[in-house]
Amino acid sequence: MTTNILGISAFYHDSAAALIRDGEIVAAAQEERFTRCKGDAGFPSKAIAYCLNEGGIKTMELDYTVFYEKPLVKFERLLETYLAFAPRGFRSFRRALPLWAQHKLHLPQEIRAGLAELGEEFRGQLCFTDHHESHAASAFFPSPFDEAAILTLDAVGEWSTSSIGVGRGNQITLTHEMRFPHSLGMLYSAFTY
Repeated sequence: MTTNILGISAFYHDSAAALIRDGEIVAAAQEERFTRCKGDAGFPSKAIAYCLNEGGIKTMELDYTVFYEKPLVKFERLLETYLAFAPRGFRSFRRALPLWAQHKLHLPQEIRAGLAELGEEFRGQLCFTDHHESHAASAFFPSPFDEAAILTLDAVGEWSTSSIGVGRGNQITLTHEMRFPHSLGMLYSAFTY
């Protein structure tokens, strides 16, 4: 039996989609390649359509659709951070809240509606993975190695900013993490800005 998995990144920057069939990458594309909008953050409907076309399948044939982070855990971090710096962080909070209210707090509905617009209802399972697990999976699973040490460095995911772990076979285990606000990625961003 064939397993089709669609991976989606959206509503932050550089939205994209990838189709995996039985552990092999069938197609992957960034939305900006189709919309010509640099860093397009919208729902990647054109990238998804491309991936499904390359795989010769329709939306209803997807077994899983996976989003690259756990939005409610990330929202918890944002609320805790804004409350810790109130009232100084109110202006930033006021800018961030509409995006969360419009998209990220309703992601299951947004994703299902976006997939339905491609022609057919998505009947598979919708999954949300930890952000750093997504980074680790995108590097380890396509690699030629059966076992590898894993290091992810990012600005911030849900709470993690860096993580260490190991990949073995078809399993990833992240064993240690550095948590927000401590972040090599944010330090790098500050310097390059």
